[in-house]
Amino acid sequence: MRLYSLSVLYKGDPKVHLLKAAYDVSTFNFFQRSSVQEFMTFTSQLITERSALGSRASIKEQEYLCHVYVRNDGLAGVVIADNEYPQRVCFTLLDKVLDEFSRQVSKMDWPSGSPATISYSALDGYLSKYQVQTPGT
Repeated sequence: MRLYSLSVLYKGDPKVHLLKAAYDVSTFNFFQRSSVQEFMTFTSQLITERSALGSRASIKEQEYLCHVYVRNDGLAGVVIADNEYPQRVCFTLLDKVLDEFSRQVSKMDWPSGSPATISYSALDGYLSKYQVQTPGT
């Protein structure tokens, strides 16, 4: 059971943009890592774009399960995990991250923010904290 990506996005008008993200691509071949990370960023933006405000969904994409939560205020979170990772835990994590993010980052920064301009550093910690350690890894 693994988490690969945890992203915070803003579903604004007219498009979705990434505010902050954390990735764990350590299980992939060194030469695949950047393209895997690009795929996860693109997929996170795409499923957020296709999700309605105030909705939650789990979408299968290749061998991954993407869990998306779009709040009514346009703030969205996406977790990309393997098929075995519990859905309930993913949505609990998304709730926690989006609540904390909205308290620490001004709502005025969401429409124009980017990973370079948003200062919120908790995603990497959450990604490793919620990583399920299986014997032998």
